[in-house]
Amino acid sequence: MDFNNILGVVLAGGKSQRFGQNKTQIKLKNQLLIDYILKEIVDEFKETLIIANEPIKFMKSKSISVIKDYQSGLGPLGGVLTAMKWIKENNKNYKWISTFPSDTPFFTKKELKYFYENIRINDGKLFFIKNKETRHNIFGLWSLDLMEQLESDILKGERKVEYWADTIGVNTVNIKYKKPDPFFNINTEDDLKKAIEIMKND
Repeated sequence: MDFNNILGVVLAGGKSQRFGQNKTQIKLKNQLLIDYILKEIVDEFKETLIIANEPIKFMKSKSISVIKDYQSGLGPLGGVLTAMKWIKENNKNYKWISTFPSDTPFFTKKELKYFYENIRINDGKLFFIKNKETRHNIFGLWSLDLMEQLESDILKGERKVEYWADTIGVNTVNIKYKKPDPFFNINTEDDLKKAIEIMKND
């Protein structure tokens, strides 16, 4: 797979309602939560785009850009479409976008490389990571060929990634891992405490 054809995209436009503040900006072991995923992926792509709807801090890198959702309140699908629109509007040559959440401190480039190595690119236009019976819908590889359909469905009111992917057709790559769980995400203060404990014991 040609990484030069892929734009890395971190979806950080959520409202963090369960956490009570912008969780991307919380510190975990003296590092911003969003920087955990950025440090694992930024060197894998020519450019990485963060979708965030308020000013945020993040690691310094010339290859990282930040933009707002083209329209707020559309959820992750809106973030995906925003990234696709950015590619078109800026005349970029990317054929795919690779999406990541902003709140998974244990995901590593090892999982990312395994995902890519096991994708059969001719089998479809949308690929998600799976672990056992759980499909991780934000860890995805999306073809820009999906843009027109995605925009049409969003305009019709579609908001759920899982339902939309099932309707369009999605392929999955099953990933086995050793602890800590690379897909553990932080949504609440209790999740943050768990992450701190995991780091202590790791």
